[in-house]
Amino acid sequence: MQECLRRELRRRIAAGELTGTQLARRTGFTQAHISNFINRKRGLKLSALDRMLKATGLTVYDLLDPHELTRHVTLPATREGDFLDVPVVDPAAAMRPVVVREQMREVLKFRRAFLDHLRPSGPVDRKGWTRFVALQLEASEAAAMWPEAGGRVTVLVDRHYVSLGPYRSGKRNIYAIQTGANVLVRYVESSERGLVLQPRDSAFPATLLPASAASDIVVGRIAQASLKA
Repeated sequence: MQECLRRELRRRIAAGELTGTQLARRTGFTQAHISNFINRKRGLKLSALDRMLKATGLTVYDLLDPHELTRHVTLPATREGDFLDVPVVDPAAAMRPVVVREQMREVLKFRRAFLDHLRPSGPVDRKGWTRFVALQLEASEAAAMWPEAGGRVTVLVDRHYVSLGPYRSGKRNIYAIQTGANVLVRYVESSERGLVLQPRDSAFPATLLPASAASDIVVGRIAQASLKA
């Protein structure tokens, strides 16, 4: 795990996303301590590892091999007749490749025939990901797309559909988009300036995100919405 953390820190430093000075300030460690860790001259105690993870916004799950995680994963494998289980997750876990028990809020059941009928958007590097997750939107957020709901909305997200191309001709897709630790559910359009997130209700503002690969921020296509007043 510590070696995985070293690789991630090196990657961020090489990409200009992080400096040793910033990491020292966030963790309270000296730059020499951090340099020795990155260069394999010393390891970290559990308490120090926890501080390093918090300072970089990482979790233990981010450092583990997804294939290793599948031994502990809560996949929608339980089958009761014609139904499959789909985990409800918090927004912060929406872009994690696999869903583990600690990240589940509850489990919802969907008809297997319905899920099997949904098609992905084509070749994406998410074959090892838990394909379907559900998100629960509070009324204040759900109103941007479903003002008629008047309450919380639960959405089914197909994380194997990340293309901005239409699922059905002539109909706009609705996507779950990760913005920091939150998720916005919006229409999405690509522009020269970046990705434009548009609400259905004009009372809510549009949001412009910097140009980025859609697969880096698109959680997935909203395949179904359940409105509960």
